[in-house]
Amino acid sequence: MKIATWNVNSVRARLPRVVDWIESRAPDVLCLQEIKCLDEQFPREVFEDLGYRVATFGQKTYNGVAILAKQPIEDVVRGLPGESEDAQKRVIGAQVGEYLILNLYVVNGESVGSEKYAYKMEWMARVADFVRERFDMGEKVVLCGDFNVTFDDRDVFDPEAWRGKVLCSEPERRALAKIMESGLIDAFRHFHADGGHYTWWDFRTRGFQRGDGMRIDHFLMSEPALKACRSVTIDTLARGGEKPSDHAPVIAEME
Repeated sequence: MKIATWNVNSVRARLPRVVDWIESRAPDVLCLQEIKCLDEQFPREVFEDLGYRVATFGQKTYNGVAILAKQPIEDVVRGLPGESEDAQKRVIGAQVGEYLILNLYVVNGESVGSEKYAYKMEWMARVADFVRERFDMGEKVVLCGDFNVTFDDRDVFDPEAWRGKVLCSEPERRALAKIMESGLIDAFRHFHADGGHYTWWDFRTRGFQRGDGMRIDHFLMSEPALKACRSVTIDTLARGGEKPSDHAPVIAEME
């Protein structure tokens, strides 16, 4: 079973790219972030024709998340507890087969010390509370998505240049560790101890062409899920070509 996560940076703008990738890689579950459209605008029929069921939590122009799956998508959860109807659409969870999946598009934070950074810290704390209260880590739990946080210097092409900056600041990394305290493990790092593996490259600096990237798209798994995981890989080929997303898909191969 393949579970994939991908920040597509607008599903309608990248639709041909996404369809081609699905046809070549055939994931059983695909978690999308930044779909950037309302639920009724999501190209549901295109994915249904490819054999997928669809659950979305969309927002006009910004944010938005979705889960596509070849199996039934059950017990769907949209948003965090207590959020208002006009809250940013960043969280969707569901049970697919024996896996409990939570797909996250974490707040970017803009810059350290900004209002958006403060909101990011508060939002991540609420995610940690939700994970602790909602999920039994004795089950096969999989958190995935664009976390907009690096774990450590191995995830950053130039650690000194990014020291203390957004995506790499210590408060963000501590907030990520807090989410994992319930019993989650960085599945990619379990298979790849070395650095230099990236999932995001900045358009503005031609980061992909220069090899200047960061690993900010993650799979966090409970121990039972990790025991069922054979590999986690980054499909960097999907970052090339015409009109790509600035993120590459990450794929977890499960038993």
